[in-house]
Amino acid sequence: MQRRRFIKKLAGLGAGAAVTSGALSSAPAVAAERFNWKLVTTWPPNFPIFQEGVQRFAKDVKTISGGRLNIQVFAGGELVPPMQTFEAVSRGNVVQMGHGAAYYWTGKIPAAAFFTAVPFGMNAQGMNAWYYGGDGLKLWRELYAEHDLVPFPMGNTGVQMGGWFRKKINTIADLKGLKMRIPGLGGKVMAKAGVNPVQLPGGEIYTALERGTIDATEWVGPYHDLRLGLYRAAKYYYSPGWHEPGPTLELTINKKAWESLPKDLQVTIENAAMASNIWMLSQFEAKNLQALRELKTKYKVQFLEFPADVLRHFHKMTKEVLKEEAAKDATFKKIYSAYESFRKNNDAWNEISEATYAKARKL
Repeated sequence: MQRRRFIKKLAGLGAGAAVTSGALSSAPAVAAERFNWKLVTTWPPNFPIFQEGVQRFAKDVKTISGGRLNIQVFAGGELVPPMQTFEAVSRGNVVQMGHGAAYYWTGKIPAAAFFTAVPFGMNAQGMNAWYYGGDGLKLWRELYAEHDLVPFPMGNTGVQMGGWFRKKINTIADLKGLKMRIPGLGGKVMAKAGVNPVQLPGGEIYTALERGTIDATEWVGPYHDLRLGLYRAAKYYYSPGWHEPGPTLELTINKKAWESLPKDLQVTIENAAMASNIWMLSQFEAKNLQALRELKTKYKVQFLEFPADVLRHFHKMTKEVLKEEAAKDATFKKIYSAYESFRKNNDAWNEISEATYAKARKL
């Protein structure tokens, strides 16, 4: 009797082992599931740092995932027009991912501007703190949820330049009537100053400036501006980039596509995007000064600062624009309040940390 019970127990264990074995054998099938995605950008083909950084991101994802997630990258216009990436990723029927800047979409989502840059707002360090340490990313994802998009910070230029002008800007009146390529909240401020703001993708800026279709443009900073050849179309290069002190670039993913991924691939994307975010900013910080020296010495660019009175006008107009936009849009008002709350705390800490250290270095 005891022998029969012993044999039955062994049989039961064997059945359990078979179930376990089956479960284990099925695990590789799940792990081996592969995803082939398309990613479209707003940048020109082979564009340094921006398009390069996206290619780097795709390569990192493929490597880390062991080839389970393969992302094919298309520059602006190769598959989707540059300024249609938002809609294309939102639909998700052709492409699953996009890369650009949130303020490109302010025509349909005014509050999206906060997730690129706010004039006289936070720099790259502050923006990253808001996303990764505050409520910035949460607010961003809430904003994009109704468009079936999941956004991630992926790139930053650092403090930009004030732009290229075909004539000197001595007073605020000198801006009146100018046609300038400038998006986002900076464009609204310029409009209040009498400028006619124009939105153009990066690949069209030089031609528009060279042909006189626009009278001025902002783009990024010395490294990129040198590569675009903007010095050939305008003489005067202004600083500071009051309109974009720390502009974030965005990776967007179609919500349905994102939810189809297993958790480990979601984490892979999150971390690869964070790495690219740091990499892009680091490239600009490392390369801008040498490019500026070349612009000044080789191409004799006139490097100027906006007069203090002009900057004071920009500052005043920025406050007016933010209040006006908040009065028109409840979502804008909500995000503006959250942004300002974080910015004030960030500024207060910077006064204790960064500012006092800067003073100490000058002793």
